[in-house]
Amino acid sequence: MYGTLAAGYADWPIIHQISWLLGKLMNGIYNVLDGVFGIQNIGICIILFTIVIYTLMIPLTIKQQKWSKMSSVMNPEIQKVQKKYANKKDQASMLKQQEEMQTIYEKYGTSPTGGCLPMLIQMPVLFALYPVIQNIPNYVKGVKDVYMPVVNQIMATDGFQKIMEKIGEAKPVLMSAKSYDYSQADTLVNALYKFQDSTWNTLVDKIPSLKDIVESTTQTVGHLNSFIGINIGEAPFTMLMAAIKDFSILGIILAVIIPIMAGLTQFISVKLQPQPQVEPGNTMANSMKTMTYTMPLFSVFMGFTLPAGLGLYWAISAVVRCVQQLAINKYLGKKSTDELIAENQKKAAKKREKKGTSAKEINRMATTSTRNVEDKKKSKISEAEREERLKNAAQYTKSAKPGSLASKANMVSKYNSGHGTTDKKDEGK
Repeated sequence: MYGTLAAGYADWPIIHQISWLLGKLMNGIYNVLDGVFGIQNIGICIILFTIVIYTLMIPLTIKQQKWSKMSSVMNPEIQKVQKKYANKKDQASMLKQQEEMQTIYEKYGTSPTGGCLPMLIQMPVLFALYPVIQNIPNYVKGVKDVYMPVVNQIMATDGFQKIMEKIGEAKPVLMSAKSYDYSQADTLVNALYKFQDSTWNTLVDKIPSLKDIVESTTQTVGHLNSFIGINIGEAPFTMLMAAIKDFSILGIILAVIIPIMAGLTQFISVKLQPQPQVEPGNTMANSMKTMTYTMPLFSVFMGFTLPAGLGLYWAISAVVRCVQQLAINKYLGKKSTDELIAENQKKAAKKREKKGTSAKEINRMATTSTRNVEDKKKSKISEAEREERLKNAAQYTKSAKPGSLASKANMVSKYNSGHGTTDKKDEGK
């Protein structure tokens, strides 16, 4: 299932292009480690890869943290406006609420999407990371080359496709023949990358001629995937079950260390982030508190069920975020709220001027009723033209033919005028 999910992500527009770029980065890191230091280890590649990615995203993280700090100042004013219009659902009240909310954002030089935008930009990158780490041989040529000798011998065997389809549909590979073409070398490489010891034994039982090449390949793969004694190509839950079966305390510790680290570091990372000030009974406050505890637990669960390499990425990314957060907190701690507001307003003014509108004009429009602005946009005639048209309409009504709609409207107008005069006389009496 997870293999299909990763393949689906990799084929999405934008995600596919970002995955390709990230794959080039991963391949470059592997080549540098191999060529310069003589290190061939996927775990170390994932660690360095994660550090580079999150370092590149620091500007977005700082922007998001600045918005969070502004949010803690803006929220009391925003909540006050929300309370003011809490029971008013008519269009006029909703427009007025929107105006007042926009005025607050203008005051602090930010926007309602200020905190969401950096996160939205990061999301495609985070989605694109999954297929790269899940299917490293697709992106790292050095790793793919390790599997190619055994793949070539498999493809030289009669009926190999049926054999590989049957093995691939079962655990731990879970690559259905309906979604993957087992006649292709790349598919076989991806399937072999998910193999565990028992799966290799099954392959040798089906194709005995592969025994020697499988032995040499598994030795190299074991060296590639071994990280502090953990096979990062294997799911920790599988390792845990095997360790419990063998009564291995060390095996149990190694099986749980990555998922536990992924959840713990995620929790610390969230706690280090500045939290917006909201009222205790506020729905947002309850949601944020729930997320603080559920997300780390979710990371632990996924860390057990997915390959350890992905859990390693989550754990390292959380550690990197913790270090970055400490540095960002120190950096933002030196800046007062007034300084941040001044910076935001300056940036907002530059953006407006680039669009051809001065900051002064934008501020004037922000305090103008939305309805009035729309009415002015719709009206393109001058006041003189408007008066002229009204005079012509009145003259036409007076000279209208008897029995026409205009003449009837004229009679109603005269009646209303006379009735109004009478009322005024009565009032005078």
